[in-house]
Amino acid sequence: MPKTIDALLDEAAIKEVQVRYCRACDRVDVAALRACFHPDATADYGHSDWNLDEYMEHAAVMMGKFIATTHNTGNQLVEVDGDAAWAEHYTVASHRHPPEENGETRDLVASVRYVDRMERRGGEWRIARRVMLLDWCRIDPVTGVDVTMARGRRDSSDGSYIR
Repeated sequence: MPKTIDALLDEAAIKEVQVRYCRACDRVDVAALRACFHPDATADYGHSDWNLDEYMEHAAVMMGKFIATTHNTGNQLVEVDGDAAWAEHYTVASHRHPPEENGETRDLVASVRYVDRMERRGGEWRIARRVMLLDWCRIDPVTGVDVTMARGRRDSSDGSYIR
């Protein structure tokens, strides 16, 4: 059965929440990250069920551990049912560790799936419940890095904030 325009618009709005989530993580934009979730949302990242404030505290600590991150979302499956939806987002996230005392650094690369209950409240889709599932991860040594071009920044001074 063909999807309606409204169903396609709902799917697009839900997928955009995930893209905004990834950007917020990579730019260490806590306010933008919080805006992806309803105020009473819960999150389970494999440690325990957190309320939104607990999750935000955890996210802020985790984001501060790395000098750069890149979250790439690929496959996204969204099933809308009125003002609720189920969504699964496949994401590969790369995390650059700061250099160790010997100058060496590492990248943590993880393939995860975010499985969400999305809810539309007041006309806006946000995450009501998120579960992160880790499919695989690895740690790679970083070698041969000598980049002289301007780099992205992990705050609002990043060039992507200029409009």
